[in-house]
Amino acid sequence: MSFQVPSYQAGSYHIATPVYEGPLDLLLQLIERAELDITRLALAQVTDQYLEHMHEIQENAAGEVSAFLVIAAKLLQIKSEALLPRPPRREPGEEDPGEALAMQLRAYKRYREIADLLLQREESGLRSYLRMAAPPRVEGIIDLTGIGLPELVAAAESIFNKTQARIPLSAIVAPPRITIREKISLISQTLHELKTTYFSYLLKGRRTRLDVVVTFLAILELVKRHFIEARQDRLFGDIELEPSATWREDEEYELEFGE
Repeated sequence: MSFQVPSYQAGSYHIATPVYEGPLDLLLQLIERAELDITRLALAQVTDQYLEHMHEIQENAAGEVSAFLVIAAKLLQIKSEALLPRPPRREPGEEDPGEALAMQLRAYKRYREIADLLLQREESGLRSYLRMAAPPRVEGIIDLTGIGLPELVAAAESIFNKTQARIPLSAIVAPPRITIREKISLISQTLHELKTTYFSYLLKGRRTRLDVVVTFLAILELVKRHFIEARQDRLFGDIELEPSATWREDEEYELEFGE
């Protein structure tokens, strides 16, 4: 397997191929060729091959192998530690060169895979988005020749000042007015006739929110004045109403919160 040597300039490698080539690229190819997972053991196994390729590179371009020497030094340390009868002890927080290099190599492999995917998308023409539908057709052109700001202001004023389009206030239908006093009279009349009634009976099909609220407020007002008694046998059940001992049908009600 041949490896292309990247040119070195201004402290960084030039991109010689669609995917960056350098020390990590060489190391990754050696591991993949040996069908090894990226582990500390795999790095120790390919050390000799890496050094062999480094020797070939150094014979051709000795001034461009500084970055390769850094990886080579790490590989030699990893291999020497793998040959020891027992692994060396490290201080808390001390970096493991084998794990650090393996992690760096995994990240590099991931970036290479993403670069290959992007290259495939570019070669497949997926780098752009085409309009599938035809552009909208604009019908008619307004000729604004000779029209300036004064003409636009005058046209706006003529539209906003049209009184014939306004709806007279007398034509607006107002909602029916329902008062608490009317509901109290309804409760009084119903109790006079039936002696006992229910909240649902007072509504008699008028289930609008306004009817329900005003009827309930009228009941609260009569209960507060001890004119009627209200009972509810179960939660959310119907409210039963009946006159109390102090009930007077001819009572005039002075409401505290208006009609």
